[in-house]
Amino acid sequence: MITGGTGSFGKRFVEEVVTHHNPNKVIIYSRDEMKQYEFEQALDNNAKEKVRFFIGDVRDRQRLITAMNQVDIVIHAAALKHVPAAEYNPFEAVQTNVVGAQNVIDAAMTTGVQKVISLSTDKAAAPINLYGATKLTSDKLFISANQYAGGRGIKFSVVRYGNVMFSRGSVVPFFVKRKASGVLPITDARMTRFSITLDEGVEFVCRCLDRMWGGELFVPKIPSYRIADVAEAVDPNCNMEIVGMRPGEKLHEEMITETDAFNTADFGDYYVILPTAAPSWDVEQFLLESGVRVGHRVAEGFRYTSVNNDRFLSVHELRRLIEREMERNMG
Repeated sequence: MITGGTGSFGKRFVEEVVTHHNPNKVIIYSRDEMKQYEFEQALDNNAKEKVRFFIGDVRDRQRLITAMNQVDIVIHAAALKHVPAAEYNPFEAVQTNVVGAQNVIDAAMTTGVQKVISLSTDKAAAPINLYGATKLTSDKLFISANQYAGGRGIKFSVVRYGNVMFSRGSVVPFFVKRKASGVLPITDARMTRFSITLDEGVEFVCRCLDRMWGGELFVPKIPSYRIADVAEAVDPNCNMEIVGMRPGEKLHEEMITETDAFNTADFGDYYVILPTAAPSWDVEQFLLESGVRVGHRVAEGFRYTSVNNDRFLSVHELRRLIEREMERNMG
């Protein structure tokens, strides 16, 4: 089951699991009946046989329990994500992102789900806005749920990654729409962000489902980009207008803080932030056996931010990536 399943991630995740993993059933759980209808109409016959749609809100614990009946795996993607909207409607964000997270946890424990992965965001690391604060709280709830799962045999983990290219509200489709005007608004020419495509995000979540022991926070190693380079990649002849950062916006994004580094392990192509409370498994065994490569602790003072990344996308790479994603999303 995927909460918030009619969003960008949910649609791509369904495509991946139905095509390559042959599930008995995939349940889409979301609030918007029109998005569900449009999603259903776009499915091929093979997918229609496997996909089921539940209208419901993560704020509704009983509805979640009903929807999770006989579900083995839950991907929790539902959230209020718009930073200014969360600042203006703070308790609404709390209701969905925090209370909703706890409802998902309670429903999963009640119904015998085996694995739960919650999707997080780079804004949850050292948050400076309400959206980030609610997602950090959600992360903590899912990690700590392993401590009181008892003998249920359920595992809870979190996946945190950066801005998804071409997801709803992201900068690339915004720039593409504004391209015809000849002017692209830039918050700050120095601004950097992490970058991941929908396909990469979905593939990483699928790998984490295989690797999870319960209590980890997975962070993929992904490239960064400069906002000014994205604008140039969309339109090399555009005029850039510096408009300044919005309230609650960071100049650079961070996925692992210096404080988190005390509990962070490097597995080659991804990091794992280990639970601060004692997990039910042996940490040294986890480092040796959980991944394809042996994990090792990161150095003291380590931080993983979009500005200190060792991999930046060039304007040429961004242009090719944007062209590919436009073709993937629009055709």
